[in-house]
This record gives sequence, structure tokens and C-alpha cells, in this order.
Amino acid sequence: MSDVKRKSSRSGGRAARVALRSAPLAENVRPVRPGMPGGRYKPLADEDVLRIHASALDALEQIGLSQAPPSGIDVMTKAGAILGDDGRLRFPRALVEDMLAKASRNITLHGRDPKYDMHLTGSNVHFGTAGAAVHVVDVETNTYRESTAQDLHDAARITHALDNVHFFQRAMVARDITDNLEMDLNTVYASCAGTTKHIGTSFSEPEHVAPCIEMLHRIAGGEAKWRERPFMSNSNCFVVPPMKFAEESCIAMEACIRAGMPVLLLSAGQAGATAPAPIALAIVQAVAECLAGVVYVNAMAPGHPAVFGTWPFVSDLRTGAMSGGSAEQALLTAGCAQMHRFYDLPGGAAAGISDSKLPDMQAGWETGMTNALAGLSGLNMVYEAAGMHASLLGFCLESLVLGDDVLGQVMRMVRGIDVTEDSTSIESMKAVCLGGPGHYLGSEQTLELMQTEYIYPTLGNRMSPKEWNEADRPILIDKAIARKNQILEEAQIQFDPSFDAAIRKDYNIYFK
Repeated sequence: MSDVKRKSSRSGGRAARVALRSAPLAENVRPVRPGMPGGRYKPLADEDVLRIHASALDALEQIGLSQAPPSGIDVMTKAGAILGDDGRLRFPRALVEDMLAKASRNITLHGRDPKYDMHLTGSNVHFGTAGAAVHVVDVETNTYRESTAQDLHDAARITHALDNVHFFQRAMVARDITDNLEMDLNTVYASCAGTTKHIGTSFSEPEHVAPCIEMLHRIAGGEAKWRERPFMSNSNCFVVPPMKFAEESCIAMEACIRAGMPVLLLSAGQAGATAPAPIALAIVQAVAECLAGVVYVNAMAPGHPAVFGTWPFVSDLRTGAMSGGSAEQALLTAGCAQMHRFYDLPGGAAAGISDSKLPDMQAGWETGMTNALAGLSGLNMVYEAAGMHASLLGFCLESLVLGDDVLGQVMRMVRGIDVTEDSTSIESMKAVCLGGPGHYLGSEQTLELMQTEYIYPTLGNRMSPKEWNEADRPILIDKAIARKNQILEEAQIQFDPSFDAAIRKDYNIYFK
């Protein structure tokens, strides 16, 4: 009888603790939060950083960039860039340093709801989606299909419900829309209707910026309110590596700057293909290209909010295929984050990409490894952090859900170890070891810290084999499917029904 009572007591206590862990936490006591400072991991020595910086300046002075649009040539040459007979713009060191001094720092990327504002200062870390996948991974059939506007909207709705995915940048192309303007407009509205977190998007043609901005004015409640709190940024591939401007993207970027939209200056070379094979030199090229972007933006509009988007990727040199989930990719991203800190500029890069086609063990190690190094390096904006498969070709809604668990664990590593007078006092050890129960289970300190010091996975399984068997052997992907479906069933359009009806009357909206 005593054994039965003892077992019941233990079970009741454990059940109470599990229930406590399942309850929502107040923001101020959560063990992890958006924007926690990282930066403890530094793959580059101080002299390495200086060498990369010097080489990037050499590249800008001696090689320069070609194919700038006439408007860009005009604004940059007036600032001090030199147009050579070969058509390349070259950038004297003094010009680069002058524009770095004018560049905006400590910027805020707004959410439509202010509680989702992201303050890009120092080494504050934020994780989000990104990419332009053309397929969706169907985990129930292990097949790929073309992505749609509905998929994009669903991804935004899921992101809105996830604690550790802090922003939503377009993750898929709406392949069911053949008209490019309608596609861009639907991308804007599908994202905004799904989440009030900060959103990033791209424009397929410069002429599409104006009608999309007009839609954003309506969503914001007028141009003045939009300019006061722009809640969407432009992800802009303003360069085509190696060392060429992308003319149409540059013209779109200029339009976004005039409209008050923050920009992500994105350089996405591929080491061994469109970027040099040495990891350090791939960083040099990415830094040089993004410094050219800093000159461009600040020559046109000094202090305009811009994210320094060094995104060099990795090639599998045996085949030339992209290898986004590799150790080299993790090092590249972390090295770039260190350069962002050197310039004290808000920075963004890619991590979390899997080369695996499905959410399997390979996807887990690739997502975890690259996100961990990105977070620990203090990268302000970690793009493509969840959901991305097949080296950016496929997006998986279930992996987005699973990624929330991964990113929660990564943010706990970013937070680090709290070393204080209380956390190193031996008083609790005395209480347990000298006449106490001989363990810390149920102690006052343990109970106080169980929610603020430790983070628990939402879907990850920590059962014993016996418990797992008694629970009918749950499979992780099944839990991810169930949570995805629950989120989508409960999610609401993030607009008043009358506003949504008015938008659908004026535009051809493809999602429900």
C-alpha cells in the first residue's frame, strides 16, 4: 500500500510540473525572446577581420562593379565613384568610409503590431523565413508539387503562431499566378493577411513597386502611417556575383527607397561558382559587393534603413550543386556576421537551409548546425532559418513547425549561461547535501528556475521508451502535421472582414 501511495504522489507531482510547463509564460519570464544578444562565437581573429576588410576595399578600388543602371551611375559618380572606360564603377576608399559613416545603424524593422518590432542593434539575433522556393514538400506522400499563393498565405499564418520565428519573408513563389504583377500583389497581401510580424518581399519588375506600395498604403491606413512604420522590407538582389550590378533590381531598389521601404542589400554568390572557392575570399567578395550597396543607398538617401545582406552560399565542388546545409555554409554565415559587427551595421545572412528533400535526420542536423552558428555569431537577421529544403527549391510547412523547436533551442544557446551571485551561491547545495534529501528535485530553487532557465520543445519527444510505447509510439512528423493543421484551422485573416472584402473587390486575390 505504501508503495502505491508513493508512486501516486510522484505521478501527481510530475503531472503538475508538466501542466505548469505547458502554460503560456509572461514575456518577461520566458527563457528565450526575440532579439537576444549573441556574438560569443567568432570564427575570425581580429587580424582576419582587418585583412578581409582591406581586401574588400582593394576589390572595390581595383575591380569595381559593372552594369549599374544610368540612374545608379549618376548618383554614385556624383558622390565620388569613378566610371572607367571599361564601364565599371570603382569606389575609392575615402568614398566607402564616408558612406559607412552616413549609413543607418540601430534600425528598427517594424511589425504591423508593434510587439513584433525588431531592433537591429549590436548582436541582437532574430530568426525568420526567406527564399523563393518553387515547390512545396508534401510529407504525407513524400512528393513535391508547385507552390501556390495559398501555400504562401498558410506559411505566413503558421509563422504568426510560432514563438521562435520572428519575421516572415516570402518563402515561396506563387506558381499558380501567371501574371507577374498579380503575383507580386498577391505576395504582399497573402503575407500581410497571414501575420502582423515584419514581412520581407521581392518585386519581379521595377514597375510593380508603385502598385504594391499603393496596396501597402491602404493596409497601413495612408502613406503617412506607412512611412512612419514601414512593416515590409524589400529583399533586393542588387548584384549579380561576381561584382556586377543587377540593373532591374537596382531600379526597383531605388523605387523602394523613394517609397520609404527598408531594403535588404543581398549578395548571394556561390563559393566555387559565382564566388571564389576559399571561404575567406568568398566573404571578401560578398563584403565588397554589399559595401557597394552601402555607397549606392547612402549616396541616394543618406541614412536610409538597409540591412547588410552578405549571403554567400556554398557549392559541392564535386558536382557544382549548392550545399546550403554544410559546415562550410555555417562558417561562411558566421564569418559574415562578424564582419557586420566590425562595421556596426545591421546585418543579415542565410542559415537553416537543408539539402535534404524531406524533414529527416539530415534536415535536422543541417538546420540545427547552421542556425546554431548563425545565432552564436550574433547575426541580426537569420533568413531561411526554417522550412527550406532541397537547397532552396522546396518549402515544407511541417518543417516550418518543427523549425520552431530547433530555433527555441538555438536561442537558448544564444542566451548562454547566466553567472550571477545567486546562480553560483552554494547555499542550495548546503540545503540538499547537509541533512537534506540528497537531490534537487522539487527544491524551491529548481521550481523557480524550471521555466525561466530551461526551454522545452513543443514537438520534440523526451519520453522514455516505455512511455513512448504506452503512448502508441508517436512519430515526430505526425505531430508536426497535426500542429500545422491545428494552427491553420484556428488562424484568422489579420484584417477586418470589410477591409478584406474591399481588397478582394479591387484586386484578383488567389488565396482564401
